Amino acid sequence: MGEEGDGERALLAPEPEVAEAGPGAGPGARVSPLAALRDPAHLAHRLLALTLMCFLGFGSYFCYDNPAALQTQIQADMRLPTASFMLLYSWYSWPNVVLCFFGGFLIDRVFGIRWGSIIFSFIVCIGQVIFAMGALVNAFWLMQLGRFVFGIGGESLAVAQNTYAVSWFKGKELNLVFGLQLSMARIGSTVNLNVMGWLYSRIEALFGFSGHTTLGVTLMIGGITCVFSLICALVLGYLDWRAERILHKEQGKTGEVIHLRDMKDFSLSLWLIFVICACYYVAVFPFIGLGKVFFIEKFNLSSQEASAINSIVYIISAPLSPVFGLMVDKVGRNIFWVLCAVLATVASHTLLALTFWNPWIAMSLLGVSYSLLACALWPMVAFVIPEHQLGTAYGFMQSIQNLGLAVMSIVAGVILDLCGYFFLEIFFIACVSVSFLAVVLLYLVDYSRGGSLNYSARERAALSKLTNTE
Repeated sequence: MGEEGDGERALLAPEPEVAEAGPGAGPGARVSPLAALRDPAHLAHRLLALTLMCFLGFGSYFCYDNPAALQTQIQADMRLPTASFMLLYSWYSWPNVVLCFFGGFLIDRVFGIRWGSIIFSFIVCIGQVIFAMGALVNAFWLMQLGRFVFGIGGESLAVAQNTYAVSWFKGKELNLVFGLQLSMARIGSTVNLNVMGWLYSRIEALFGFSGHTTLGVTLMIGGITCVFSLICALVLGYLDWRAERILHKEQGKTGEVIHLRDMKDFSLSLWLIFVICACYYVAVFPFIGLGKVFFIEKFNLSSQEASAINSIVYIISAPLSPVFGLMVDKVGRNIFWVLCAVLATVASHTLLALTFWNPWIAMSLLGVSYSLLACALWPMVAFVIPEHQLGTAYGFMQSIQNLGLAVMSIVAGVILDLCGYFFLEIFFIACVSVSFLAVVLLYLVDYSRGGSLNYSARERAALSKLTNTE
């Protein structure tokens, strides 16, 4: 039954030509559109499930950057310095320093994929409500608590989303499916950065609210996207339960088995990948969190123009992520692409720090490099670690990334308050420069050990074939 299920779940599998059994349904009868949507083995049903998977994380990604979209309003209404404002990002990351290890475990061993996605979606909703209530009652500590709760659900929900993808789709289709999920996530972030500021202004004008009340109402309305994602989790859970019953499939598993003792066996190459990840992402997400005011102050832009430029990284990432993913799969040479992405990011921050060139240029370059790095860096873990350690390795990589974001978000806010945006950009350049040195060292270590991180796709395929033969 397992082999049959794999074929039926394939996205591009041949379509069934026979209708569901019923009165008058002959052996060659065509499947009606309604019957196709109800048939778990049919492409239309799988596309429906894929749509729900993509929207499963939409609310989480939309609300994650609510602080970035409303930076000026939050700091003015809550009377916050930048260092305190950046705590809203730090408190999201702190729980995920630990939870990245256990999200897969909770899905596999405790909740199951269906209840796991529903529970984590509900936690995201509760976190956003607490965050909005903190603004409504003018209590910043409550806003921080809301972001902490939001973080508990956010990253674990992403694990559930990926688990659904692995359960419903197989093989090379996963590149496309993961690319589509990432694209929808970036669309959510983009819509947030361009809509929330406008929504704040409209609420203030229509209802006459002022200060923190307007902020709270705006954040509460933004939380509707989290409720929408919770509804998607409920519907997707029902479809998965029904498909399991009809196709006799077991629930999807993350495949992540926690063995912290495996960390002592991590190679130098893997630790260097961790360093690249941590130092690179702290120069992207904290900058976007602070970018709107930067563009307003340095380039004398309006709030809407600044929001549009600040969101271009996500706009570019949405279509390019699946494209770059397929390209790296075909070409290989992962270290080369990571090096290109890091150098392009250094160039982007240098342009923003030292020139008054149109910021669209630098931010577009940052969007391209961010998309390329994500597609080339994360798969490299699988090339340097045994398969049974992948769950631990990826969990540790995400934990280090979140630890870096939690700490560096606070550091970035302090630097901005004390020294200004120029020194903040120098700080980001220094972080990416550490990534560059780690990439160079990774290449030398990998080359000296005859590794495969910079093999072409053809060389890697030949090596894999030789290994399987042996």
